[in-house]
Amino acid sequence: MSLKVATYNVHRCIGRDGRRDTDRVLDVLRELDADVVALQELEWGSAAALDLLARFGRELGCAGIAGPTLLEDSGHYGNAVLTRLPVRAVHRVDLSVPGREPRGALDLMLEAPRGALRVIATHLGLAPAERRRQVRRILALLAPVRPEPVVLMGDLNEWFLWGRTLRWLRAHFGRVPAPATYPARRPIFALDRIWVEPRSLRADLAVHSTSLAHSASDHLPVRMTLAWPRES
Repeated sequence: MSLKVATYNVHRCIGRDGRRDTDRVLDVLRELDADVVALQELEWGSAAALDLLARFGRELGCAGIAGPTLLEDSGHYGNAVLTRLPVRAVHRVDLSVPGREPRGALDLMLEAPRGALRVIATHLGLAPAERRRQVRRILALLAPVRPEPVVLMGDLNEWFLWGRTLRWLRAHFGRVPAPATYPARRPIFALDRIWVEPRSLRADLAVHSTSLAHSASDHLPVRMTLAWPRES
């Protein structure tokens, strides 16, 4: 009665060597072997571009759910989720702040081993005031008390350990291990995070630190195992 979730900023599939290598990122996703993966900075296609999200889904046996934040003629860019779990509902949330790069979140209802699982996947902005507005919006989504477990994950872009965004999230979700994920070559900052409620579902959390992951993007993935208690 367990499953694995993960978050990964793929940096447009551009690795430490400056090359765009989608197969390398796909191999990292195979290594992760997660049931739900939140992706940030993914590019996928219009008719004239490589449709990475659909390809990743086919190769991994997952449904691909798009959450673009930039729509261009040559292709789209932004958030996405790959999931092996049945999808009940998809809600795309606009987290954009005027004058800043467009941002968003995917708010999903999935079918997990013990019923519904809500997953919110996001990529927050670079400015502190921007992140504060975005986290307030996310916490407002969670304000109505609901029975299903909730996972919040993504690249939070939060550099300040005692910044208000992290303090607000800790107040809601509690303290969670935060291994460093950025830069991938020699990680210093814990930009990529996974939170879950109820906290009792978290069995473990770790950075995915393989040689391939260190080369495929400028971020390392983070994974968490969720474990439901045995029914008596």
